[in-house]
Amino acid sequence: MAVVAVFWLCGLICAIWSASLPAINARLHLGEGRIGLVLLLTALGSMACMPVAGRLADAWSSRAVLRVIAPVAALALLGPALAPNFPILLVAAFALGGTLGSLDVAMNAQAVEVETRYGRSIMSTFHGVWSLGGVVGGLTITVGLHLHTSGTALMIGAGVVAAVLFLLPGKHLLTGKAPREDGEPVVSSGGLPTLTILLLGVVALAGFVSEGAGYSWASLHAEEMLNADPATASFAYTVFAAALTVTRLTADRLRSKVDPANWMRLAGSVAVLGYALVLVAPLLPGGRLAFGLAGWVVVAAGLATVVPAIFSAVGAGGANVGKALSWVTTMAYAGQLGGPAVIGPLADVTSLGVAMLVPGLLAAVIAVAGPLAVRRTAAKELATV
Repeated sequence: MAVVAVFWLCGLICAIWSASLPAINARLHLGEGRIGLVLLLTALGSMACMPVAGRLADAWSSRAVLRVIAPVAALALLGPALAPNFPILLVAAFALGGTLGSLDVAMNAQAVEVETRYGRSIMSTFHGVWSLGGVVGGLTITVGLHLHTSGTALMIGAGVVAAVLFLLPGKHLLTGKAPREDGEPVVSSGGLPTLTILLLGVVALAGFVSEGAGYSWASLHAEEMLNADPATASFAYTVFAAALTVTRLTADRLRSKVDPANWMRLAGSVAVLGYALVLVAPLLPGGRLAFGLAGWVVVAAGLATVVPAIFSAVGAGGANVGKALSWVTTMAYAGQLGGPAVIGPLADVTSLGVAMLVPGLLAAVIAVAGPLAVRRTAAKELATV
């Protein structure tokens, strides 16, 4: 339950940050271009600090890193909340991203240890709880702003409360690593990733881009390609997010009964089917909106367990799990950065329907490369680079 609490609180503060961006934009008069730079610095901060967090998790234990970085990450919300101008906001965003990225690596390393001791798949449940925390965080900002509470006060209050709450589960986190079968390290002695970890990272990248496309473009796709009005189109996002969360909270028992390689093939194939439905929906003469929404549900059902399954595979692969998770997570975040950079411009020069081919093809990459990566991990085929 301690790890569940950490995931929930992490989802909460991530949502507080994202949902507060409009208020920060209004306070500092930033505009879309500057908001984009703020988000870029946040992601770069995460990518810069993840490898360090991985090394520390292996050297000290994920528990030690979590007990320090979790409350610091919550308090890092105060930086953007109090930033008086754009340059300081950029610095604060980089620092917030660094702490959140470190928290991401440490809590997933702790989740890997819990899953190993538990004896069956539970990683998807942790990520589902993260999503639930995100729902609560988003609602906190929405309700607070409707009650005319300032965005700054909401961020400060949420950061302080979350920091205090992060202190509570610390003593209940696992102090060491579960016994493992002897295996080669998943990173080389010099800290470089093995070929298997690179392959797992590619699959995680594909998962992040494909999942991010649903979060970022489902509503716009419904409006532009399916002729939905704005209010109805926004429901596409809700349907996608809800399906993703429900699948994560319910899939672990089934996943534990299926061979990991076969599960990755199934997950990728289901996501491909979902994107096929999304792509075909605009061509239908009637019922296109319902067909498109069904497509997003299928996409979410396929993608929901991909990244959790990759993290589970990393945990099963050998020693130096913290470093390995940091490499995989960093590659996944690179996909989170690069996905919008590809899909947005492609939609501008063609159409959003054509641009949806990108996440659809990446879902196919998951179906093909995912089983190979998982098999290499299980077989300890960990050639170094």
